[in-house]
Amino acid sequence: MDLSDLSTSLIACSVHASIYEDEEHKDRFEALFRVYDEHATFQLFKSFQRVQINFSNREAAAQARIELHESDFNGTKLKLYFAQVQDTQDHAKNSYLAPPPPMKQFLISPPASPPVGWRPIEDATPSINYDLLRAIATLGPGEKYEVHTGSEGTPSVVVHICDSENEDEGAVKAPKQQMVQTRRPDNMPAGKK
Repeated sequence: MDLSDLSTSLIACSVHASIYEDEEHKDRFEALFRVYDEHATFQLFKSFQRVQINFSNREAAAQARIELHESDFNGTKLKLYFAQVQDTQDHAKNSYLAPPPPMKQFLISPPASPPVGWRPIEDATPSINYDLLRAIATLGPGEKYEVHTGSEGTPSVVVHICDSENEDEGAVKAPKQQMVQTRRPDNMPAGKK
């Protein structure tokens, strides 16, 4: 039988409280395990109601576990479990949480380059309002074009063509037209009067 993956330590759970207080009960408890290994050591954890029993070899620990698990001691059943095996060589490597596999890292943060097979979306052709372009092309400086006719509840939208910046420097400039503020609609909402 291969015992290489077993621990040399056992943990006794729910141990009777008299073991921690009475030296005679403690000696009787230790004598149960010294039958399997004379060099066994004991660590008492009173607040956890547990005792760790350390054997010098795995065979003694396995034999004690097989024969004493759920046996009666001082009115309670002993529950014996192997302590977790801690390999000191692998402990340094496993002391930190390993990162996720590389295939899933792109879910944590965006990739440095796009995924394989990714293609950019073609931009849609811009919509051109040819009526507006025609109207603006026919206008000269100082003229205006009404894009949207106003109604009772909405203002009208009017485009004014600005003077050209490439005029001759010697030419007389027309006076600047003053921008007239759009008049506010007459009907006010009922709650704002």
